[in-house]
Amino acid sequence: MKVLTEGHLYELENFESKDAGQNLQFIHKEPKEAGSTELVTIADGTTNEDVLAVIIDRLKFLQSKFPCRENDFAISKLEEALMWLEKRTNDRLARGVEGKQIS
Repeated sequence: MKVLTEGHLYELENFESKDAGQNLQFIHKEPKEAGSTELVTIADGTTNEDVLAVIIDRLKFLQSKFPCRENDFAISKLEEALMWLEKRTNDRLARGVEGKQIS
Protein backbone atom coordinates (compact mmCIF):
# COMPACT_ATOMS: atom_id res chain seq x y z
CA MET A 1 0.00 0.00 0.00
CA LYS A 2 1.27 3.42 -0.96
CA VAL A 3 -0.20 6.72 0.25
CA LEU A 4 -0.75 9.05 -2.71
CA THR A 5 -2.76 11.73 -0.88
CA GLU A 6 -2.70 11.39 2.90
CA GLY A 7 -6.09 10.33 4.21
CA HIS A 8 -7.72 10.26 0.79
CA LEU A 9 -5.96 8.38 -2.02
CA TYR A 10 -4.09 5.08 -1.80
CA GLU A 11 -2.46 2.79 -4.32
CA LEU A 12 -3.00 -0.89 -3.54
CA GLU A 13 -0.82 -3.64 -4.97
CA ASN A 14 -2.42 -6.47 -6.88
CA PHE A 15 -1.80 -9.80 -5.19
CA GLU A 16 -0.13 -11.49 -8.16
CA SER A 17 0.76 -8.85 -10.74
CA LYS A 18 3.00 -6.44 -8.85
CA ASP A 19 3.57 -4.24 -11.92
CA ALA A 20 -0.01 -2.93 -11.76
CA GLY A 21 -2.12 -1.73 -8.88
CA GLN A 22 -5.46 -0.23 -8.00
CA ASN A 23 -6.38 3.09 -6.47
CA LEU A 24 -8.67 3.50 -3.50
CA GLN A 25 -10.14 7.02 -3.42
CA PHE A 26 -11.94 8.29 -0.33
CA ILE A 27 -14.18 11.35 -0.45
CA HIS A 28 -12.01 14.45 -0.03
CA LYS A 29 -13.62 17.63 1.23
CA GLU A 30 -12.09 20.92 2.33
CA PRO A 31 -13.56 24.08 3.85
CA LYS A 32 -15.19 26.33 1.24
CA GLU A 33 -13.02 29.19 2.48
CA ALA A 34 -10.76 29.92 5.43
CA GLY A 35 -12.70 29.72 8.68
CA SER A 36 -15.80 28.26 7.02
CA THR A 37 -17.55 25.17 8.39
CA GLU A 38 -19.09 24.54 4.94
CA LEU A 39 -17.24 21.86 2.99
CA VAL A 40 -16.79 21.46 -0.76
CA THR A 41 -15.83 18.25 -2.55
CA ILE A 42 -12.28 18.21 -3.89
CA ALA A 43 -12.42 14.59 -5.09
CA ASP A 44 -15.40 12.23 -4.95
CA GLY A 45 -14.76 8.83 -3.48
CA THR A 46 -15.92 6.16 -1.09
CA THR A 47 -16.21 6.10 2.70
CA ASN A 48 -14.68 4.08 5.52
CA GLU A 49 -18.10 2.50 6.05
CA ASP A 50 -18.36 1.25 2.46
CA VAL A 51 -14.84 -0.20 2.52
CA LEU A 52 -15.58 -2.01 5.80
CA ALA A 53 -18.84 -3.37 4.32
CA VAL A 54 -16.90 -4.73 1.33
CA ILE A 55 -14.32 -6.44 3.58
CA ILE A 56 -17.07 -7.89 5.78
CA ASP A 57 -18.85 -9.26 2.71
CA ARG A 58 -15.62 -10.78 1.37
CA LEU A 59 -14.75 -12.41 4.70
CA LYS A 60 -18.26 -13.85 5.01
CA PHE A 61 -17.88 -15.30 1.51
CA LEU A 62 -14.50 -16.82 2.42
CA GLN A 63 -15.92 -18.08 5.72
CA SER A 64 -18.63 -19.94 3.78
CA LYS A 65 -15.92 -21.70 1.75
CA PHE A 66 -13.14 -22.14 4.33
CA PRO A 67 -14.56 -21.57 7.82
CA CYS A 68 -12.22 -20.79 10.68
CA ARG A 69 -12.29 -19.14 14.08
CA GLU A 70 -10.04 -16.29 12.95
CA ASN A 71 -12.47 -15.25 10.20
CA ASP A 72 -15.32 -15.26 12.72
CA PHE A 73 -13.36 -12.95 15.03
CA ALA A 74 -12.32 -10.66 12.17
CA ILE A 75 -15.92 -10.40 10.90
CA SER A 76 -17.18 -9.63 14.40
CA LYS A 77 -14.60 -6.90 14.99
CA LEU A 78 -15.17 -5.34 11.56
CA GLU A 79 -18.94 -5.33 12.16
CA GLU A 80 -18.29 -3.64 15.51
CA ALA A 81 -16.08 -1.01 13.83
CA LEU A 82 -18.81 -0.37 11.25
CA MET A 83 -21.40 -0.04 14.02
CA TRP A 84 -19.30 2.61 15.80
CA LEU A 85 -18.77 4.60 12.61
CA GLU A 86 -22.50 4.47 11.85
CA LYS A 87 -23.24 5.56 15.43
CA ARG A 88 -20.89 8.51 14.94
CA THR A 89 -22.67 9.52 11.71
CA ASN A 90 -26.11 9.22 13.32
CA ASP A 91 -24.94 11.34 16.25
CA ARG A 92 -23.58 14.01 13.89
CA LEU A 93 -26.85 13.97 11.90
CA ALA A 94 -28.87 14.38 15.10
CA ARG A 95 -26.72 17.36 16.12
CA GLY A 96 -26.92 18.93 12.64
CA VAL A 97 -23.16 18.92 12.09
CA GLU A 98 -22.77 16.09 9.56
CA GLY A 99 -20.98 17.34 6.45
CA LYS A 100 -19.56 20.33 8.28
CA GLN A 101 -16.14 20.99 9.74
CA ILE A 102 -17.41 20.92 13.32
CA SER A 103 -16.68 18.31 15.99
